[in-house]
Amino acid sequence: MGQAFVSPWSTDLSLPTGAPVNLPTAIPTLALDILSPHREAVRVFSDPVPYLHAWKLQSRLHQERIRNQVPDTVLILEHRPVYTLGRSTAASHWGGNVSLLCEHGTELHHVNRGGSITFHGPGQIVVYPVLKLDRHATGPRQLVWLLEEIIVQLLSRWNITGHRIPGKPGIWVMTPTPEKIAFVGIRIERGVTLHGCALNVDLDVTPFHRIHPCGLSDCRITSIAAVCQKAISLNPVKQELAQLCRMMLKLHGPAVLDTD
Repeated sequence: MGQAFVSPWSTDLSLPTGAPVNLPTAIPTLALDILSPHREAVRVFSDPVPYLHAWKLQSRLHQERIRNQVPDTVLILEHRPVYTLGRSTAASHWGGNVSLLCEHGTELHHVNRGGSITFHGPGQIVVYPVLKLDRHATGPRQLVWLLEEIIVQLLSRWNITGHRIPGKPGIWVMTPTPEKIAFVGIRIERGVTLHGCALNVDLDVTPFHRIHPCGLSDCRITSIAAVCQKAISLNPVKQELAQLCRMMLKLHGPAVLDTD
């Protein structure tokens, strides 16, 4: 088996044996019939996708991309509310009380990745590129830079300046205190990428207040809506991200709206 690269802030979602997760009784298969092994595609999901459903699709695409059965593909979606706890999560990062943290119906999953706890939910757009790395970047660091640059360019369209802060991955805005608006984490296994980036567009950031995001007690969280002080429609932002992904990652296939 080939070696895997995991960025220091990676999001490796493989589930460890015996991990206490809330698995659904059935995970429906998400259609892949729109994909051709010879044409890249960007798939945009209109409705929030359950966390484990998206992981199953991403894993399936990853394996099929390794076998050259599907093209390079980018998934653009929102998740239903979920906390994920990485391997370095300490109880002090989230309080250790599952009932209290999830009292409003938010899922919680222990995941086999580096890093600590984070939150995903409606109003945050996640971009998952499943790509053969050597076709799009010279290496993992350039891919991380490209994903960050997609976010920076998207923010510039909203007259927001995105910043990189050494030692603190992701994209930040200065208000003037640094506030995190986007998160980046990748994994590369057998030459094919997994995971990607997440951008806070228009969501209630209260769930972040219940944790120490990324294990940082002083990590302030913001969104495009908070910076612009107005409501933001998600679908146009998804289309903007699809356009930027096609441009920055040099994808030539279609952007497909997926209603699964």
